[in-house]
Amino acid sequence: MRRPLAALAAITLLSLAGCATDEPAANPSGGAPASGSGTGEQSKFFVQAEYDAELALLDAAPTGPADKPWEQVLNPTMVDTTKFKKAGPYKICFSNAALNNPWRQVGFKTMQAEVEAQLSRIKEFVHVDAEGKDQKQIADINDLLGKDCDALIVSPNTTATLTPAVEAACQAGLPVVVFDRGVNTRCPVTFINPIGGYGFGHVGAEFVSQRMQPGGKVLALRILPGVDVLETRWSAAKVAFDKAQVDVVGVEFTDGDPAKTKKIVDDYLQRHGTIDGVWMDAGAVAVAAVEAFQDAGKPVPPMNGEDQLDFLKIWKDNDLTAIAPTYPTYQWRTPIIAALRILDGQQVSNPWKLPQPTITRENLDSYLDPSMPPLHYAMCGCADLPGYPQRWR
Repeated sequence: MRRPLAALAAITLLSLAGCATDEPAANPSGGAPASGSGTGEQSKFFVQAEYDAELALLDAAPTGPADKPWEQVLNPTMVDTTKFKKAGPYKICFSNAALNNPWRQVGFKTMQAEVEAQLSRIKEFVHVDAEGKDQKQIADINDLLGKDCDALIVSPNTTATLTPAVEAACQAGLPVVVFDRGVNTRCPVTFINPIGGYGFGHVGAEFVSQRMQPGGKVLALRILPGVDVLETRWSAAKVAFDKAQVDVVGVEFTDGDPAKTKKIVDDYLQRHGTIDGVWMDAGAVAVAAVEAFQDAGKPVPPMNGEDQLDFLKIWKDNDLTAIAPTYPTYQWRTPIIAALRILDGQQVSNPWKLPQPTITRENLDSYLDPSMPPLHYAMCGCADLPGYPQRWR
């Protein structure tokens, strides 16, 4: 199924992963859709065209090597890069939003290993960690512009605030590759990320709601407000829950804290007696949620987590009714590959939308690896890279 070009452009400008924006996108209908039972008003981040486009991408067939999803593209739109062609080896520079959670740490290890695999073509790789601070990342990018980089990769901390810094890099003549989180400008040569938040939220909410009766009680556990990929995950879940006419008895922020998560679940169990489904906008505290039900002597209801191995293990060990939508860490390989192709003058897709697989009961065993740490992410796509598995332990 192919998406409209207008929707494709909307995703290029607005879609991102794990990042807050200063100015939420308006609902194009001119107002928030009617609230459903317990879900409240629709998020100001909700954009119908993006929602429709991402859900269509869930059924799109990727192009590219079947065994290398980090090189695949959904509905490619190729752009010319001949003006950036130059002789190598190259100096690749990377301005990183942060290394402040396991997902980003696993991803960066994957990126470093991809650089090592390409050492014959990369003479220097410069990484700067913004530590989750917009102003530091702005200063980092400005500094990198004076470092003779051949290409600049940026994972923005936030969208609107980092847009001018990315535009300045483009104006300096550098080929810029943005990934994971986006910016509000079309100047980068490409923007790389998987399908996105709407797809993630929809998959989890559809699974949970389809295993409940209308009127069943759902607890939604969120990490932080105002982070657009998390807002779009929730807004897609809201659509599914409203349609299924389930009762969302709570939408609570956990701050990614396992202890706080357990207390929230316990409070809701005491208040309602039973909870019939749990939906999460990220999987970091999924194990804590499972343990809260177990500690209370209650059955674990249908729920979603993510591809963090601790959740996959507890799912398998306890035969849970669960699903794991993903935001694959293998996307950290793609910017290095894209930068090298651009410097070779090869065409790349813009946007470069990667597949976003889902872990189900049927394929769970293929992603479980007891030899890897609990906080490792199964979708790293790193098994063929230098240093595997030691680098990721």
